[in-house]
Amino acid sequence: MSAQGEEQQDRAIVRIAAHLPDLIVYGDFCPERPSVDYFDGVLMFVDISGFTAMTEKFSTAMYMDRGAEQLVEILNHYISAIVEKVLIFGGDILKFAGDALLALWKVERKQLKNMITVVVKCSLEIHELFGTQELEGLDIRVKIGLAAGHITMLVFGDEKRNFFLVTGQTVDDVRLAQNMAQMNDVILSPNCWQLCDRSMIEIERIPDQRAVKVNFLKLPPTFNFDEFFTKCMTFMDYYPSGDHKNLLRLACMLESDPELESSLQKYVMESISKQIDDKQLRGYLSELRPVTIVFVNLVFKDQDKAEVIGSSIQDASVHINSVLRDFRGQINKVFMFDKGCSFLCVFGFPGEKAPDEVTHALESAVEIFDFCSQVHKVHTVSIGVASGTVFCGIVGHSVRHEYTVIGQKVNIAARMMMYYPGIVTCDSVTYNSSNLPAYFFKELPKKVMKGVADSGPIYQCLGLNEKVMFGMAYLICNRNEAYPLLGREKELKYFRCNMKEFLMSNCSRILMYEGLSGYGKSQILMEIEYLSQGENHRTIAIALTKISFHQTFYTIQILMANVLGLDACKHYKERQTNIENKVKTLLDEKFHCIFNDIFHVQFPTSREVSKMSILRKQKQLEALFMKILEKTVKQERIIFIIDEAQFVDKTSWAFLEKLIQNVPIFIIMSLSPFLDVPCEAASAIIKNRNTTYITIGAVQPGDIRNKVCLDLNVKGIPKELDLYLVEGSCGIPFYCEELLKNLDQHRVLVFQPMESEEKANVTWNNLFKNVAKPTELLRPFTLGDDGGEEVCKLASGVRLKNLSPPASLKEISLVQLDSMSLSHQMLVRCAAIIGLTFTTELLFEILPCWNMKRMINALATLVESNIFDCFRNGKELRKALKQNSASFEVHHRSLSLKPVEGQAHRESEALHEQESEVIECHIIRFCRPMMQKTAYELWLKDQKVDMHLKCARFLEENAHRCDQCHSGDFIPYHHFTVDIRLNSLDMDSIKKMAKSQGFKTEEDVMNDNKSYTVSACNSSSLFLHLDSFEEIKERILNFFDIIIAKMRPSQEDIIPLESCQCEEILEVAVMPLAYHFLALGENSKALYYFLEAASAHLILEDNYMAYTYLNEGERLLKILKKEKSWSHTFESATFYGLKGQVCFNMGQMVLAKKMLKKSLKLLNRTFPFSFISMFFYIHVEKNKHHRYMNQQTPESSPPGKKRLAELHLQVNCFSLLWKIYSLNYFFHYKYYAYLAALMEMNTALETQDDFQIIKAYLDYSLHEQLASQHIMWYKNEIMAMEIILNLPLKAEGIEIMAYMADTLGCNKYLMGHLDLAIDLGSRAQKMWALLRNPYKQYKVLCWLCTSLRLKTKYKQLIQVLGWLWDLSVSEEHIISKAFFYLICLDTMLYSGFVYRTFNECLAFIQENEDNRILKFQSGILLGLHSGVAIWYARLQEWDDFQVFFNKAKNLVPRRTPTALYFHGVCRYLEAQVLHLQKQIEGQSESAQDSGVELLKNLESTVAQNTTGPVFLSRMYHLMAYVCILMGDGQNCDLFLNTALQLAETHGNVLEMGWLNLNREWWYSNSELAKDQWTQMALNLPSWDSIISGDVNVQDIQKNKFLMKVNILDNPF
Repeated sequence: MSAQGEEQQDRAIVRIAAHLPDLIVYGDFCPERPSVDYFDGVLMFVDISGFTAMTEKFSTAMYMDRGAEQLVEILNHYISAIVEKVLIFGGDILKFAGDALLALWKVERKQLKNMITVVVKCSLEIHELFGTQELEGLDIRVKIGLAAGHITMLVFGDEKRNFFLVTGQTVDDVRLAQNMAQMNDVILSPNCWQLCDRSMIEIERIPDQRAVKVNFLKLPPTFNFDEFFTKCMTFMDYYPSGDHKNLLRLACMLESDPELESSLQKYVMESISKQIDDKQLRGYLSELRPVTIVFVNLVFKDQDKAEVIGSSIQDASVHINSVLRDFRGQINKVFMFDKGCSFLCVFGFPGEKAPDEVTHALESAVEIFDFCSQVHKVHTVSIGVASGTVFCGIVGHSVRHEYTVIGQKVNIAARMMMYYPGIVTCDSVTYNSSNLPAYFFKELPKKVMKGVADSGPIYQCLGLNEKVMFGMAYLICNRNEAYPLLGREKELKYFRCNMKEFLMSNCSRILMYEGLSGYGKSQILMEIEYLSQGENHRTIAIALTKISFHQTFYTIQILMANVLGLDACKHYKERQTNIENKVKTLLDEKFHCIFNDIFHVQFPTSREVSKMSILRKQKQLEALFMKILEKTVKQERIIFIIDEAQFVDKTSWAFLEKLIQNVPIFIIMSLSPFLDVPCEAASAIIKNRNTTYITIGAVQPGDIRNKVCLDLNVKGIPKELDLYLVEGSCGIPFYCEELLKNLDQHRVLVFQPMESEEKANVTWNNLFKNVAKPTELLRPFTLGDDGGEEVCKLASGVRLKNLSPPASLKEISLVQLDSMSLSHQMLVRCAAIIGLTFTTELLFEILPCWNMKRMINALATLVESNIFDCFRNGKELRKALKQNSASFEVHHRSLSLKPVEGQAHRESEALHEQESEVIECHIIRFCRPMMQKTAYELWLKDQKVDMHLKCARFLEENAHRCDQCHSGDFIPYHHFTVDIRLNSLDMDSIKKMAKSQGFKTEEDVMNDNKSYTVSACNSSSLFLHLDSFEEIKERILNFFDIIIAKMRPSQEDIIPLESCQCEEILEVAVMPLAYHFLALGENSKALYYFLEAASAHLILEDNYMAYTYLNEGERLLKILKKEKSWSHTFESATFYGLKGQVCFNMGQMVLAKKMLKKSLKLLNRTFPFSFISMFFYIHVEKNKHHRYMNQQTPESSPPGKKRLAELHLQVNCFSLLWKIYSLNYFFHYKYYAYLAALMEMNTALETQDDFQIIKAYLDYSLHEQLASQHIMWYKNEIMAMEIILNLPLKAEGIEIMAYMADTLGCNKYLMGHLDLAIDLGSRAQKMWALLRNPYKQYKVLCWLCTSLRLKTKYKQLIQVLGWLWDLSVSEEHIISKAFFYLICLDTMLYSGFVYRTFNECLAFIQENEDNRILKFQSGILLGLHSGVAIWYARLQEWDDFQVFFNKAKNLVPRRTPTALYFHGVCRYLEAQVLHLQKQIEGQSESAQDSGVELLKNLESTVAQNTTGPVFLSRMYHLMAYVCILMGDGQNCDLFLNTALQLAETHGNVLEMGWLNLNREWWYSNSELAKDQWTQMALNLPSWDSIISGDVNVQDIQKNKFLMKVNILDNPF
């Protein structure tokens, strides 16, 4: 199309005309309404069946990538073709009625004969277009009916909205004809058959019908249809011809005409007009949307002419429109339907969604019913109301389309309207969602309705003005003894405090709980009603509904009915008797009739009362009620509970205000936030000094998990499901319930016995089989025998992240969206494309034509409206996500003291402050994930692609490690192996990126080759002339001291400007980028970023999230498996390498070994499987190593980038493999370990990378030390030191030096060289601190603490513990905090003083034992659980001991060759020893077997190569104690001496002191009091007394738990 043509079609009048038929566009109607016009013509009714079923399929789709857009494509595949065919043949599309359309050929009567032939030809060609087609697995059928004759058009409406109808016999005929049609039929009405040229049409008679079926056109051989058609079109007024003959419709060329435009706009719905004015694409309006359908049908007394019934239709339409307008509903279609006029009304169109939509729809339906029943000429009014998800969107062709609704709910509403005439009916969804009392409805008998398979229960809405029935205002929900109120202890505490004050004082108390719908307010009140039961006070609990607000004095009416005992009376006479008994002393009998109206009784009306005004009666009643209540509270206190108190009427509020001033009463309310300013009385109560006003917050993640386990009756749920529900529900119970229902509906949840999971062999798929379990709080409530031992699993292949939100939650989000301005909606929708969390920079990048000021202002408003949360950095975000906002008290009394006149200014200032905060903030996150999903689904596919592409282009520039980490890939050199870049790079960018990866220019390489020699045995070695170990040690420490002195903050090339930002980059760039590429269908690029994300999470020690992203990667690898490229092979190798690392961290060594070998095989670096081939490989690698070590200069230039990526991956695999093999007891495995360590060394040397070589040297050294190769390890450490002495004093060189000090110190700690470990550790932590690398710093502090504790350097230990605590708090780092508490436990158990109390340590463990990082981190929880078990064992509290001992026992099989794991194992074995002591004291039959087994475990642990010597003295100490318990004095003495010798060698002062104490105790007759440790534990000195010197360190050494079974007392 030409530019001019596009411009013409973009005119507003053309866009409006596309929604209307030519009959209206070119019509000349008088301004009076109604107006009537008469003409002749041919009508075609086309019905396309199958779309309703298709809509249902899409509306219940499980994933977000199936929805409205696919439905639009399928719909318009058919309908646009039909429309185009009709327009080509000169037809005018009058209306689209869902999946049907009505077309008109308006001609003079004498032209009908020829025009029918044209329309029949058009009909047959439509059938030729489609026939029977199946698309998307659905059967689509086209049926056509034709009629011809006189037609009447009625135009009606008001000043804002106009409608038109075609009516008459011809309209009835065309509907009947279509109803007779079968698939692919064309049926002619009797009149049409009479008027047509019968010689041209071959027909088939229909039995018992005057209508006929068209078989084909029988045109004579000489007949020229084209000429015939052209001649016929000359009689059509607006058929394109001449210069416009190529147009489908003449209305496309309409010139701007403000008057006509204004006139036509009245025929279009308001929401469509807004979109046309906004020039937004019509596709924006197409969506699957939860709405409420109200179908109104008016049947007239006589089938009079249009001018007679026109006034009735006019009156009805004006009233219907005014009622709907008040509640944001709209009339979508008006048409004549089965002898009646039908109005299709819809609540919840885009931009019109409102809270309480269903209630509004029912209120409107009743009001419309009442009015229309009184309209002249109307015989019957029938209304059907149905709620649910339907397709709302533009259907048709670009030049002629309409906004319509299609779906099963539309059909149900229409069928209810026809099958239940004369009443207002609704479906079960409407009934359940209405928030109206059950007595406003009546269930109707079910009927079989055409086209509706199962409608569910049908209800009649009786109206909103029924008399109140006593006993129907109780709390809606019932309390379940087996279902505790979860996560609301704080809220109940407020009640208990107020209840106590109320019972102790003589004044009223008011407790108000405010919260949004779904927060569980009713559940809280239900629990309070239960707790408030007691003697001498009476509890009255009621629940209000929206209608209560409109009934004067309703709340007090219900209160007094309860007080007077009327609520249980079945007959008015019973009520009268009760009233007489209660008020006989307060009221003269002649005034009893004052109760008639309010309590529905029938006392005789007295003259005095009949003369009273309504106001006086009300005052009289209020005074009387006050007296009754005053009298009642003297006998028993009253507690009045009101649920949904926002519906208390004004008169009742006023009475309650007086009541609390005069009568001591306790009123407890729950309420949603007031939509408008509350009345004066309500405000006064809120501000009363005796009112406690609580804003209810969300429940915490642990409580959500408990709720899910309780609802599903399972012992645990998958971690993935736990994360999905915690994140998706935001701590709102209702959200959680709806998400669970949605999962159940899609059959996502699978249940299986817990035993089968425990017995399963460990595979990659069940590696993280440890499910998220409920807290101990839930133990009494879980069912054990009837299914309670089941666990919940997810069905195979389910992707929770992509699940479409439940309709109920989507509706809540749509209400919020539609209440926003269009610009704010656009911002939210753009943000939804980015994801749940996004940066302000990226949002600004993709917002169309926004400036920064506008965006900040909009964000501030949306943050204020709780659509978004903003955070300054990733730390703030992670902290906020750990717990939901809790309930808090609001002091309205103090707020009310602020002057009213400055309110507007204060609000402006608050918004300005919010803007300032948004400017400071870097990260924005949706408060509700459901809002993000809902807004995301509103985009069209093409628009999504464009937006995802914009996001990807922006993010890829930042999707790498932070500047502090030199901007490299998380997988070294990864981006050089795969073509993943979207943006083209100039040479400078390439050089910059290459430099950030550590690559050098040719000049740099030449300079390096001149100065660098690989040989570490160079004659110029700085260490060869130093003979003694002490000299070398002194030289190393002095070197590090010089480096630290040179690391001044002013040197920016050495010291980074900020700490590591990798975690934040991972959250806001790498992970989102993977999903953007996934949405774009770029699977190879998505795989790249999933692997990067997995690697990053491993660096951050989050094994579970690494596992999650590797699973995403595995799915993509299967899709890409046909690719045979090198890059795909490398990605596969990387995938298996990362899987191996995850398995290694999880302690699954067999699986890890398998994965690592697979990775090496893909890299053409096979690791031997047989014993014989292993020796061959050792020989080859030894020769290779010898060659490397003896060459003076490198044989070749540094490896290429792709080769470096391979080598780095190989180094990592070999590094893990030698540790895995070292764990095995078999003798030959030590050779495998040696080979892996040697291959790591050779591969590192091939990289010519200083860091990799140093890392390999230190690994090789540690392997040799653990294997007792004393000479070789020393040599390797010297070679590593030689390299760092030659490194430049730049940032990367400094990091390598810090790594050297760190790793060397850690190795020395493991080997028991505690003094050197402390010296190196103190320097390493200083270097990492200066380099601002908290992750490295905390690791140093961890083993430094342990070294200091073993050396009993307590003042230094306390200082380091302080650093560790500050670091863990500032960085929000869970592992460092866990290690802090582990050291605190060890300090109490072994050192004898308190840094943090046992209760604080225990609270931390209980709160965080399900933390995904700790739970799947081998070692740390093992140590914590074992430490607590030891504490309880020492105190002889064996029940508590058993709980934590069992938790530790489950973690022991996850063996990893790490210091943390062996630290935990030591503690676990000690707990076992103490339990053995208990067994022996209790003379247990299994004691001897347990002792033998325990001794074997201790011996095997000591024998392992990977057990660091630093742990051995403790192990031998425990072995000695087991021996003395078992009566083996000889071995006890041997083990004790060995332990002493090792402790003395290592300088382990702590263990030496304990060993000497035990030796003295075991071999003497001295006795200690039985509860010595119990007394000691209560009086352990605190850390500050050690710092101040108030406690002697020597005295602290005596604070030991003495192992107290003397050899002479041994039972064996």
